[in-house]
Amino acid sequence: MKGTCAPEFAEVTEAFAHNFAEYGEVGAAVTICIDGKPVVDLWGGMADAETRQPWAEDTMVVVFSATKGIAATCMHMLADRGLLDFDEPVATYWPEFAANGKEGITVGMALSHQAGVPVWQEELPPGAFHDPDLLAQRLAAEKPAWEPGTAHGYHPVTIGVIEGEIVRRITGRSIGTFLHEEVAVPLGADIWIGLPESEEHRVATLYLAERDPRSPMTQKLMSDPDWIGWKFVGNTGGDRDSVRVNSRERHAAEIPAAGGIATARGLARLYAALSCGGSVDSVRLLQPQSLHAMSEIRSASDCDLMLRIPTTFTLGLSKSWGARRLGPGQHVILGKNAFGTPGMGGSIGFADSDARMSFGYVMNRHGSGVGLNERGQGLIDAAYRSLGFSSSAPGFWVR
Repeated sequence: MKGTCAPEFAEVTEAFAHNFAEYGEVGAAVTICIDGKPVVDLWGGMADAETRQPWAEDTMVVVFSATKGIAATCMHMLADRGLLDFDEPVATYWPEFAANGKEGITVGMALSHQAGVPVWQEELPPGAFHDPDLLAQRLAAEKPAWEPGTAHGYHPVTIGVIEGEIVRRITGRSIGTFLHEEVAVPLGADIWIGLPESEEHRVATLYLAERDPRSPMTQKLMSDPDWIGWKFVGNTGGDRDSVRVNSRERHAAEIPAAGGIATARGLARLYAALSCGGSVDSVRLLQPQSLHAMSEIRSASDCDLMLRIPTTFTLGLSKSWGARRLGPGQHVILGKNAFGTPGMGGSIGFADSDARMSFGYVMNRHGSGVGLNERGQGLIDAAYRSLGFSSSAPGFWVR
């Protein structure tokens, strides 16, 4: 293990070491900032278990749905500039999307997982996730699986297609280009949607997990062969294949909801601005008043139609959801006003303005489930305890 940690966050160092000793961590990094300044910056283990290549200070990894918070930030920046209205139909910016009863779906519905198009119903060809034009064309032709705006169910990849197409229609740039030019470079944040070949050597090898047989989603899959969730896990154009997820082709593709590549430092740097009123080190992403839309709850229920557990979403981001009683992989427990997004396997980036804290955790051995496992949640718990927070009954960390 290498890096630095302020003395008052020694419990985070202990939790990080514990992840390797007790929870089978292969390679990982965690960065925590307070008031925009790093107080924890740790890394260790192996970027590749077969070659025993060490995890370096600048090692990156695919963070899957932790990308959603990165993409959502781009959307909020457009709204902050008056170029995007969350209450407008998606079709205002992407006219083709109105087909098959989707003309009333607003941008806000889409970002809060209420659009009713969580999957592609028709089979996607191999490698489809690497072709944003194909995905957009297919999604524009989809019919909603439920009446938009009446319920919510996690949109694992389609939310990113909507975001990417809106950014392209408004700015003339891909979302990956917008992110790089407007966010990553100004902040000095190592976050990417569409990785250039020059950076490929820094990407760690992913080790995917088996589906958790105890999870409500897996149980629904096993009990209902006609459930739409089968499209969620099966109609991905082969994207869940371990060879494909580690391929150069996938790393280069712009997959705004599930294909981002980042360091822990990069995630913490992005969320540092969002935890400090929209700016850090004189780099402003958003005006303070625009942060409310990132943290305000827009959809919540005790049973997400797709994930089958309690979930809570803002416009493009997540709050605390699930519950510890459901077990590892079925919850994300943050501060009451924190917001961010977890990624498949257990990575996460988030901001907490109450604590003036930003947090990034990335790893290459996936845990099962749809939320955080013991490793990421343990680091978050240690960080909040170090700040004097306590875990409250409703499932939040509070002072």
